[in-house]
Amino acid sequence: MGQHGCLGVSMNGPAAPPVGLSLGITGHRASNQAFAANHHRIEATLGQIFDLVDAASAGATAPVRLHCLLAEGADHLAARGAKMRGWDLVAPLPFGRNLNIAINALPHNVVDAQALLAGNDAADDATQMRARTIQELTASAHCFQLSERDGLLARLYIEKLTCPSDLVAAQAFAVRCSARVALAGRILIEQSDIVIGIWDGVSRAFIGGTGHTISEALEHGAPVVWIDANTPENWSILRAPEALAGGVAPDAAGREAELLTLVSAALHVEGEDGSVALADERWKAGSSRWWTAYRRVETLFGGQGRRFRALAQYYETPDAIAGGSGAAVMAAAKSLPGYDPDVADRTARDILARFAWADGISARLSDYYRGGMTVNFILSALAVVLGILYQPIGAADQKWIFASAEFLLLSTILLITWLGGRWRWHGRWFETRRVAEYLRHAPILIQLGVARSPGRWPKGGDVNWPEHHVRHALRAIGLPQVAITPAYLRHALRHLLGPHVVSQRDYHIAKARRLTAVHHNLDRFSTRLFQCAVLSVAAYLMLKGAAAAGLVPEGWPHAASYAFTFLGVAFPTFGAAIAGIRYFGDFERFAAISEVTAAKLDGIGSRIELLLAA
Repeated sequence: MGQHGCLGVSMNGPAAPPVGLSLGITGHRASNQAFAANHHRIEATLGQIFDLVDAASAGATAPVRLHCLLAEGADHLAARGAKMRGWDLVAPLPFGRNLNIAINALPHNVVDAQALLAGNDAADDATQMRARTIQELTASAHCFQLSERDGLLARLYIEKLTCPSDLVAAQAFAVRCSARVALAGRILIEQSDIVIGIWDGVSRAFIGGTGHTISEALEHGAPVVWIDANTPENWSILRAPEALAGGVAPDAAGREAELLTLVSAALHVEGEDGSVALADERWKAGSSRWWTAYRRVETLFGGQGRRFRALAQYYETPDAIAGGSGAAVMAAAKSLPGYDPDVADRTARDILARFAWADGISARLSDYYRGGMTVNFILSALAVVLGILYQPIGAADQKWIFASAEFLLLSTILLITWLGGRWRWHGRWFETRRVAEYLRHAPILIQLGVARSPGRWPKGGDVNWPEHHVRHALRAIGLPQVAITPAYLRHALRHLLGPHVVSQRDYHIAKARRLTAVHHNLDRFSTRLFQCAVLSVAAYLMLKGAAAAGLVPEGWPHAASYAFTFLGVAFPTFGAAIAGIRYFGDFERFAAISEVTAAKLDGIGSRIELLLAA
């Protein structure tokens, strides 16, 4: 897989990631009757589709990338077409390299199979010719080998060849083999924008087969270009699993335009590309002390630590994170058996650094927006209270002073609101937070070949650039060139995934407790203020009643009326402001989300421990 750009981090922000199209190919083997009968027509149609894709992606900043399993037949046609056009060829192999060659070369006897498994030549010329073709394509591809079950599969394969008439042995191998192919197909789908399927339309029941892979691609939201192996010229585009039920004739006139639209949608984001805005964000080393009101509320009412401690935050710079908070993850990634050094280096340079930038920008924007809104709630209450404060202190002649103070506070509220809208604090905060959260777990998932399927990327209301930005940042790295062995998986579980799951679980447990306390304490404080308001009004009414009954001088209620009026306004006003902050912060809902997340992570952690103990 070629090097197609890098992050280029500076304090001016990350450059937009290289943008390229990722295709997946699934299709019949050469032995399929329809494929064999129409081989040349299928090849011509596939070439036509490849040419359309090549022309539509001419403006991309990275070459087209083709994913295939390198099985004999459709995969070989596609792989040769990709190499001829200068595309990147990536192979998520369902087995290790030698086992993949041994199975797909179709040896007729145990001796040739064992020779191929050992990396040697087969004695049979036809078998060796097939093996050499696979070897050449494998050597030219970027291979991600799912080899952790090779020992079992190799034994079952040899048992099957040793006893060709043993149906139990054949079935045992077929079931295991199909599961591995289906897993590799799942990875192909996750890594592709569009899947091309060469299928006769007969069956989707065979796990790992072409029909099954096409069905899975549609379930995961990947559009499928279906080339019918019986009539390849009548290719069509499928967008949903229900389309496999048939009854929809291919639109020969519009399908080319539809394919171009699919390519364009994968390469370009609708509306303004926020990658430019992200790069233009002004980096600041730390938070501003003037915009910490929201975090101060959490500190005051969360019941953890010193309530009036300094709240300054210092953001980890993109060029420091790989040696700072990301050092443990990168050390674990680089200690994986047979790890891909290029992918590890690019993960640190392009993913961690991009995460640090988005995370720091988002944290600052969060302070601006949430801190500004919190200040507005407090200022609105102060404005009301200051507006009538002249009454209880007997300063009616200086009412203009209090009116001026009220005017200043109200103007400040309008100014903060205007600044928030003018500079899009809320929108920019959410957008950059989406970028950061998509990237938070990426350094681990990349090493395991895990990606989000095309249809699993959320679409925002009118802003989709964060998903587009991150998807291409991750696609630029793609699958590592590694062999996934038991030792690789065990190391990843123990040193990559396990510690990450535990740290995230503990973070969400602490967050849930803190936000729950904030919610209850704000609610209690607001209730107490309203109770004080009721008591102040009740006290005035009791005083008035006592005066009417002659228990106290008649002038007392009048003399105290301004003070009681002030208290009757001040208490509910501040109570409403506190309730507004509680409602705005939505602490209870976010606490519940963290509780659910912590529970799910705890379950994953338990499963990891069981696997490591097995």
